[in-house]
Amino acid sequence: MTSIEAIRDDFTFLDEWEDRYRYVIELGEALPDFPTAAQTDANKVPGCVSQVWLLTEFGNGNDPEITYTGTSDAHIVRGLVAILLAAFSGKHASEIMATDAEALLRDLGLDEHLTPQRSNGLRSMVRRIKRDAELALAKAG
Repeated sequence: MTSIEAIRDDFTFLDEWEDRYRYVIELGEALPDFPTAAQTDANKVPGCVSQVWLLTEFGNGNDPEITYTGTSDAHIVRGLVAILLAAFSGKHASEIMATDAEALLRDLGLDEHLTPQRSNGLRSMVRRIKRDAELALAKAG
């Protein structure tokens, strides 16, 4: 999977938003296949216009590492899922809680170039990821 740093670097080289959108779609296409059996209501992210599923795996310990896999039925949204996975998957719960997702999206310019529906869906995904991290820390404590 592409790192969030590589994605940030790639965004700086792409001047046109059409090129950035194509890149976002390519990121989504590079996601590993998401198991059809995991496309359940329990894994579905509410608040997204497109269908989005996130599967969460928790590691052990007081500050567990959390791994996410995800997908969407929409190409651009699947790419947005890939960006969030690059930012959050494989991180410890405390790192996830400390990450300023709004700043990340601002740095990439996504906050000003997405439709309001996609922006709301992206925030719903971030809320779900942060909630998972919060629950993991609460269970450990």
